[in-house]
Amino acid sequence: MMKKSIFVLAGVAMLALASCKKEYTCECTTTSAIGTISATTTIKDTKNNATEACEAGSSSTNVGGMQTTVTCKIK
Repeated sequence: MMKKSIFVLAGVAMLALASCKKEYTCECTTTSAIGTISATTTIKDTKNNATEACEAGSSSTNVGGMQTTVTCKIK
């Protein structure tokens, strides 16, 4: 019974560490007729949440015939 409890606790600890929050760098690149600009920011979260938050910044707009695209990715 004691061995089983130790294995269960070890498994829970491994899962907790696998989902811990780390710092990820999100790089967004804006491209338009004027040129290209890049900016970075740091997101402290799990990898899945950080990726989702970063990619949510991506967009594409067309104003007055000028196309502007923002592409965000975790680096």
